Amino acid sequence: MRYFIELSYNGSSYHGWQNQPNVISVQQVIEDALSKLLKENIDIVGAGRTDTGVHAIQMFAHFDTNVQFSFENLKFKLNSFLPKDIAIHNIFEVRDDAHARFDALSRTYKYRISLKKNVFDFNNSYVLKKKLDIDKMNQASKILLEYKDFKCFSRSNTDVKTYNCVIELAEWNINGEELVFTIKANRFLRNMVRAIVGTIIDIGKGKMKVDEIHKIIASQDRSNAGTSVPGYALYLTKIEYPNQLTKH
Repeated sequence: MRYFIELSYNGSSYHGWQNQPNVISVQQVIEDALSKLLKENIDIVGAGRTDTGVHAIQMFAHFDTNVQFSFENLKFKLNSFLPKDIAIHNIFEVRDDAHARFDALSRTYKYRISLKKNVFDFNNSYVLKKKLDIDKMNQASKILLEYKDFKCFSRSNTDVKTYNCVIELAEWNINGEELVFTIKANRFLRNMVRAIVGTIIDIGKGKMKVDEIHKIIASQDRSNAGTSVPGYALYLTKIEYPNQLTKH
């Protein structure tokens, strides 16, 4: 039988979501905990692959097992067993062919920028005290919705079949003393959001004109885009699925 887990994590101590040799990942920690509690080897598949240091307010993963268990009891034991920076919110049964990654309809990320020095939140938001032209940043963000091929914002040598992504939303908003970038798409490439944010910040600083975003995307060349911003201020905030995943 197949089950979905809904969870969140602070990515500061992890080298991203996905298992990698010789480093600690969120996936590995959860697999180890599930395997011990269910007393069999459990592999999980996540909805995405967040980079080193990136956080998730909402993440989903699936796993298969024939072991019988109580949802609430397993959730309680997992939360007791897991470190403080990973929390399990829900466990539920789904169709046997439901897939946490491939069935996801959209993902939403937020990038947090502190507009002044913040002694309590410097590990979780990017401090940028230089004045930014937010109107121009939003103009540039809207241009993203006109394109599908975002190779220019992808990490080099990424093994993907396509660089196409459908962006539904990309906007900047002031929230108190914080500037927040929100982007929603059907899928994202590795490093894509951080590269987009870095490029649009250059536009906000006046280092680049708004219309240059067209040339950057058309070039399909990562070296033409801006520098990637740090991962510690990036949050995966929402993943949407079709309603028919669960068993009725």
